[in-house]
Amino acid sequence: MSFQQLNLIEPLQNAVAQQGYTTPTPIQAKAIPDLLAGKDLIGIAQTGTGKTAAFVLPILQRMTEKYPRALRTLVLAPTRELAAQIGDSFASYGKFLKFKHTVIFGGVGQGPQVFALSRGVDIVIATPGRLLDLMNQGRVSLRDVEFFVLDEADRMLDMGFIHDIKKIIGRLPQKRQSLFFSATMSPQVSQLAHQLLRNPVRVEVAPQATTVERIKQGVFFVDSAAKEKLLLELLLQKHLTRVLVFTRTKHRANKVVSYLSSHNVRTDAIHGNKSQGARTQALQNFKSGRTKVLVATDIAARGIDIDDISHVINFELPNEPESYVHRIGRTARAGAEGTAYSFCSADERDFLRDIERLIRLKIEVMPHLYHSNQAQNAVGSVARPPPRNQRGRSRSFRPRQDKPRFRR
Repeated sequence: MSFQQLNLIEPLQNAVAQQGYTTPTPIQAKAIPDLLAGKDLIGIAQTGTGKTAAFVLPILQRMTEKYPRALRTLVLAPTRELAAQIGDSFASYGKFLKFKHTVIFGGVGQGPQVFALSRGVDIVIATPGRLLDLMNQGRVSLRDVEFFVLDEADRMLDMGFIHDIKKIIGRLPQKRQSLFFSATMSPQVSQLAHQLLRNPVRVEVAPQATTVERIKQGVFFVDSAAKEKLLLELLLQKHLTRVLVFTRTKHRANKVVSYLSSHNVRTDAIHGNKSQGARTQALQNFKSGRTKVLVATDIAARGIDIDDISHVINFELPNEPESYVHRIGRTARAGAEGTAYSFCSADERDFLRDIERLIRLKIEVMPHLYHSNQAQNAVGSVARPPPRNQRGRSRSFRPRQDKPRFRR
C-alpha cells in the first residue's frame, strides 16, 4: 500500500513525499482510514512505528473541510520534548496548508505562549499542567475543539496526570473525535479510554510491549561500581556512533556525564532538573553530532525522535518493565537497525526478570571484562547469576569444613 491509496488530499501527499515517505507503516495504514471516517480510536503500536503521523495526517485533512479561525485540535503529551516533536510533525505535514499551531509546556515563561494564543491558533499541542494553568487564567478556551488526542496515554497516568487530564476533558465539547495512542495499554488506561471514547475502533499492530524486531538486545551482568568503566569501554568502540544512555535518577545521570567528560567523551544530560533551554540545546547537540552521548532519565524515553541512534544503553534498568520498551525504542527507528545493551547489577535482577517476562524474550548475556560477583565466567561468556536459596546463598554454596573439634 502507498500513501496515495489512503485518499489523502494533494497538499498532504506533497508534504509526505517531501519527507521521503512512500509506504505507510502498519499503524498508519490501519488508523488513517478510520480516522478520516470520523471514528474514535485506540491505537496501540510499538514505539517508533509512526503513531504521530497516523493521527496528524487525518486530523489535518478533516480540518480542511472548514476553515474557521479557532482552536479546533488539542493534543496532550506527557513531556515537553514529545510535545515539541508533535508540533514539528504538524509543521512538516501541514506546510502546504494554512493552519497555525503552537506548543505549550511548563519550565519556560508563559509570555510567548500567551502571545501565540492571542494571535489565534487552530492546533495546540500541550503538556497537561501548563495547559490547565492557562485555562484557569482564561487564556485558553476549549469550546471549539473538534479533535482531541491523548498521546502516550499510559505514560500520562504513570506521571500522575490523571486528575489534570480529567479536568481538561471536562471542558471539552461532548461532540468531538477522540483518539488515544500508546505503545502499551494498562488496564487503568483502557478503562479511562472506554469511559471517554464513543464506540472506539481498536487498532493494534503488534502484541503489547513487544520490542522492535530490528533491535539486537544484550545484557551485561556487572557490579554497580564497575558500570562506568564498562560504559567507557563500550563507547570507545567505533560502531557506537550515537548513543543514548538511560539512568533511573537525575543524580546518576549527572555522575555519568561527569565521568565520561573526564575521559574526553562528548556528553550531555537531559532530565527534569535541567532548564528547558538546556534540554533543548542538549537535544540539538546530540542530533547534530556535536555530542556522541546523551544521558537521560525516563522523562526522555518517549520524547526523543532521532532516526540514527545506533545504540541505547540502560546504565540502570528501569523499575517499571514497560519503560524498557520505550527506552530501547529510541533506536531502530525509520526502518533502521539498532542495538540495546543493559547493565544488570545484583540488586537489579528482579527488574530484568520482569522485563523478560513482559517482552516474552530471554535477553542474550554478553561477555565482558568486569564480571559481576554474582555471575560466573562460563566458556567465554558470562553466565546468569546462580539461583539463590532462602538465606540468599547460592545453591552451590557449601559451608566451610573446619577441623573436627574434640570435646573436653
